[in-house]
Amino acid sequence: MNTNIKIAIVEPSAIVRTGLENLLRRLPGMRVQLVEIPIESLTDSLRLHKPDLLIVNPVVPGYFTIGRLKEESGCLEMKCVALSYQPADSHLVHAYDEWIYLCDSPDDIQQKLERLSGEELPEEEEESDEEQQTLSAREKEIVVCVVKGMTNREIADGLCLSTHTVITHRRNIARKLQIHSVSGLTVYAIVNKLVELSDIKR
Repeated sequence: MNTNIKIAIVEPSAIVRTGLENLLRRLPGMRVQLVEIPIESLTDSLRLHKPDLLIVNPVVPGYFTIGRLKEESGCLEMKCVALSYQPADSHLVHAYDEWIYLCDSPDDIQQKLERLSGEELPEEEEESDEEQQTLSAREKEIVVCVVKGMTNREIADGLCLSTHTVITHRRNIARKLQIHSVSGLTVYAIVNKLVELSDIKR
């Protein structure tokens, strides 16, 4: 099944922007229409082109909140993806629907775009209530790494996973436990004897 999607890219680096455009055009099974949006006329250009998805570097000059951007451009249904040069703390990009890192593989990027376009149905939504309360062995490993202060990239490297997979695991953990902070996960890890206090003090 082909996925048709109009994507606008806001990135000050011509090298990064061109590379991303070339990658997006080559994704199999996706028909991508790309729109280059000038930073200085961001709102007006979005109002004109009305893209399905906006990929934007969160630190572009003159940037303001995603909610305000959607409202002022009239693109309330537009999905927003943060383009980061390196893994960022989740609180910096919490307003975004997804985030892409320069180290992401083409497969990682395609999976994220398919999920945003509604072509991919997350299997975890079909889990029973009991399954949603139980962490897998891999998820417990992720919890331990998070509690120890490791970044997503460090966790990915340590467990031989992609950053995308680590982020997916973290979302599943938050959904299952209804815990959305590192401090909350720390309490959970201690209570369930996943870590020792000495590990946390480091």
